[in-house]
Amino acid sequence: MLKIRKSQDRGVADHGWLKSFHSFSFADYHDPARMGVGNLRVINEDRIAPGTGFGTHSHRDMEIISYVIEGALGHKDSLGHGASIVPGEVQRMSAGSGIAHSEFNHAADKTTHFLQIWLLPNARGIAPGYEQKAFADAGKRGCLRLVASPDGRDGSVTIHADASMYAGLFEGAERAELALDAKRLAYVHIVRGQASVNGQALEAGDAATLDFEPRLVIDQGRAAEVILFDLAR
Repeated sequence: MLKIRKSQDRGVADHGWLKSFHSFSFADYHDPARMGVGNLRVINEDRIAPGTGFGTHSHRDMEIISYVIEGALGHKDSLGHGASIVPGEVQRMSAGSGIAHSEFNHAADKTTHFLQIWLLPNARGIAPGYEQKAFADAGKRGCLRLVASPDGRDGSVTIHADASMYAGLFEGAERAELALDAKRLAYVHIVRGQASVNGQALEAGDAATLDFEPRLVIDQGRAAEVILFDLAR
């Protein structure tokens, strides 16, 4: 079964300095039918205005991935990490027993556009942690590149969750095909551009849940950037 969620059907929050689209229930947006897919709980598409950001706040027992689309995202946390996350990089923060952090757009004239992704961890109360890696466009061109996994294989960041995340770039005849495990769920999110997912034309912000589909096929890309999640049910 292939279930499509169109971009315009997502929850919307406009705080002036922050504009956000919520794929699943989050903060003031609540839809009992949209509480997540498997152990994927949050995909927020956020745009932070220049010179603004999220002040220091705390998290517990969640695996949080930041995926920057445009601009740069400044990060500081209670473990002493300070970094700038730019397009092509994936940041993983394990909240575990507790972590405080801030996220900021330090640019004077450019919006930071990024995805904030939350996954339920395998266990509660683990030691908090942080990891950040860059993944070159060449390694994502016309394929699905593993960028996050439970075991950090193939150079991916390590997440403490029964999930794997892939990223790919597609244009024209470029195509990726992947066999799917019927015991798991797959979730595809179009980051930007346009692409076909199992024959369904999708645009930026659209998503597809694949449940008992034998294969995933991504093709017919037009400046497309795509992320895929392999998820526990």
